[in-house]
Amino acid sequence: MEKINLAQAFTTFSDYWSPRVAGDINTSQIKLAKFKGMFDWHHHEHEDELFLVVAGTLRIHFRDRDVEIEAGEFIIVPHGVEHCPEALGDKCHVVLLEPNTTLNTGNVTIDRTVHTLSRL
Repeated sequence: MEKINLAQAFTTFSDYWSPRVAGDINTSQIKLAKFKGMFDWHHHEHEDELFLVVAGTLRIHFRDRDVEIEAGEFIIVPHGVEHCPEALGDKCHVVLLEPNTTLNTGNVTIDRTVHTLSRL
């Protein structure tokens, strides 16, 4: 039972779009990720995702609209909903809360797919 300082935790890694597990809650995980630029369109068949922006601005593209999430705000993307995250500016730090079965690229396997997540 150790506390996590988010600002400090984000300094421990530098790669983008590669979440780190910061903690486990039952069958869900708290993940930290740095985003830069545009990700890929995908959806998660069975898992909902919470994106909590800690620093910067995140735009989530949906097929029918875009939503911008600023630091201190979050959005929940329901399972089955196709989306494409995009970090605006040069820094976007995000806390993810999602089931531990969630693959970062959902229903697609690409070069950004991370099958085994590192832990903080």
